[in-house]
Amino acid sequence: MKNSKKTFINHVKPFKVLLFICILFFNFNGQAQINWTNDGDSYYKLEKNQLLTYTLPNHDAKTVISKAQLTPAGKTEPLEIAHFSFSSDQQKVLLFTNTKKVWRLNTKGDYWVFNFTTNTLRQLGKTLPSSSLMFAKFSPDGNSIAYVSGNNLYTEDDTTGKIKPLTTNGTVSLINGTFDWAYEEEFACRDGFRWSPDSESIAYWQIDASSIKKFYMINNTDSIYSQLVPLEYPKVGETPSVCRVGVVKLSDAKTNWIKVPGDASQNYLVRMEFIPSTNKLLIQQLNRKQNQSKLYIANASDGKTNMIQEESDEAWVDLFQLGNPYAIDYTNNFSFLNENKSILWASEKDGWRHLYQVSLEGKSEVLITKGDYDVIDVKHINAKKGDVYYLASPDNATQKYLYKTKLNGKGKNELLSPESLKGSHDYSFSSNGTYARHTFSNHFTPYSKEFITVANQKALTEKESILTKVKKLEEKPTTEFFTITTVDHVEMDGWMVKPSNFDPTKKYPIVFYVYTEPAGTTVSDTYNSSKNFLYKGDMAEDGYIYISLDNRGTPAPKGREWRKSIYKKIGVININDQAQAAKEILKWDFVDPERVAVWGWSGGGSATLNLMFQHPEIYKTGIAVAAVANQLTYDNIYQERYMGLPQENMEDFIAGSPITYAKNLEGNLLYIHGTGDDNVHYQNAELLLNELIKYNKQFQFMPYPNRSHGLREGEGTFEHLSTLYTNYLKLHCPPGGR
Repeated sequence: MKNSKKTFINHVKPFKVLLFICILFFNFNGQAQINWTNDGDSYYKLEKNQLLTYTLPNHDAKTVISKAQLTPAGKTEPLEIAHFSFSSDQQKVLLFTNTKKVWRLNTKGDYWVFNFTTNTLRQLGKTLPSSSLMFAKFSPDGNSIAYVSGNNLYTEDDTTGKIKPLTTNGTVSLINGTFDWAYEEEFACRDGFRWSPDSESIAYWQIDASSIKKFYMINNTDSIYSQLVPLEYPKVGETPSVCRVGVVKLSDAKTNWIKVPGDASQNYLVRMEFIPSTNKLLIQQLNRKQNQSKLYIANASDGKTNMIQEESDEAWVDLFQLGNPYAIDYTNNFSFLNENKSILWASEKDGWRHLYQVSLEGKSEVLITKGDYDVIDVKHINAKKGDVYYLASPDNATQKYLYKTKLNGKGKNELLSPESLKGSHDYSFSSNGTYARHTFSNHFTPYSKEFITVANQKALTEKESILTKVKKLEEKPTTEFFTITTVDHVEMDGWMVKPSNFDPTKKYPIVFYVYTEPAGTTVSDTYNSSKNFLYKGDMAEDGYIYISLDNRGTPAPKGREWRKSIYKKIGVININDQAQAAKEILKWDFVDPERVAVWGWSGGGSATLNLMFQHPEIYKTGIAVAAVANQLTYDNIYQERYMGLPQENMEDFIAGSPITYAKNLEGNLLYIHGTGDDNVHYQNAELLLNELIKYNKQFQFMPYPNRSHGLREGEGTFEHLSTLYTNYLKLHCPPGGR
């Protein structure tokens, strides 16, 4: 469940991080797309409708595609490019434009090919509907391009422009080469096909959602008569879509289906890729409860499979996602090692998320990273030198640093990020690992970037050096990070922003910002992490204390036990942790216990409701946006992963749902929901309203007509929402010290 606003920082969907909003609306790292050249000494970047290369170490700029070259014949303006990608030899580039949203991201649009050799620009899929092409990519030999349109898979010869359909049976519910709502939302699966290494065939997913019940939304605003908006949406407890993988030959467009064991409606296929230089596929399967993972090697010719690795967890097996799953070109590919004889694998089986080398030939696995800490993300593999670079933060779960160790498991974990730069680091490595783009921020330092030489971690030029300019970048800190320990001996990280003219002899109102679910944290040492994007004005200047806390169950790098203690206890453990921490905070002399507010969006909206209903003695005012009021209304992939099957433990779903406790409302509640929300359905609002009405609980409700989960559609929506939020907070939780 996701949301959007231009100033949004790290706010989350009811059950997923809403990180993609940051990317779409203000690019929280402040970075435009760059593609590294194959030699690793330069990178491509779009600037002002031109494609440039910058050659390191001096950042020498060169225009490689000009505005004139990006202007189609008969047009006066160049294409507005949203994204670009290359053929393997980087002699051709695919240009993605005229994009449209599919569920969460703009993954549908028009594609053009620019050929550097012939200096020509041509459009793909001319006979197909405008803005209908998805995930276009070159064959390994660069002679063909494959893409999806209308849930069918096509290839196009790059020389003749001849288009050939490889599937013809695609419908709204029979989906070839891409995915349905649930797969995209919960597994970040979007690009659903892979070229074979020999360019002669394509492996693709097929999703059969025909048995999924339709959830109907109502559009009352676009015509005089209401319109039904159907959505194939598998609610928790409902059988998942049937999924299978096939390999289609370009020569005859015939598909050979892979024989993955197990009931296709009771298992998920979450990763699939050709093993380089072979005609074999590597496929990861999760069972319906997602507590068992299996890796299969499949022969693309006859479809036979062989299981090579199996892993289980008493709670759930995390699908480790490398990189940013909310980037439009994201694919969760395998990382092949040791001349493609093994892969890099992440597991929590020893209590921490560590990296392993898993053999594809039946040899013993190798533990690569060791120690009581979590690997957060993998940034680069240097196969020649046998090194892996990854993000971790053993001593502070709110921060991220770059480390390096040996792939053979015999190396030490070497900290590479500058020790003096305390905060959050990220890196984009060049193809050969010689250079990297390094970004850094903390709560008082805006996002800044530099290009570094990886070997010494030093900036290429003095001018761009973060270490050199960091003191000038730093702002006066207004956010305080702290830990608090509850009566249950749970230590939680938090941040706090005090009023600007703080007087310790006075008592101030306190506003808690919450998410609390397994999909996202709110406490990170990054710039603007404590900014309330909905508040009109300055909370600190107006006299509020603003606080957020990460409870057990949030995906902080604190080990498996921390993250998975919430299994089957969403709405219980997280709510208890937040309430017990709030009780400790209310003991502070400068906090006014009569002016305590809480708010959140999506999963944070659900937490807000639960806190208001379960702990009315603490929270006096609540603002809940797009909340799940009843866990039985949300999708099966997310809810079953963290809560199990309602057929087996219905009591846990009841115990964790805000609607169960609605009769306990005592304080001031503002509930907000979009009637066109395809993620957390508006149904939740009406179910909750009925329960509050039954018990004569007075509250304020604001439906936004035909708005989705992000409430971003419609003229004036954000201004109205922000004004509503701010006025309600000021009225019921007045600012200022007393």
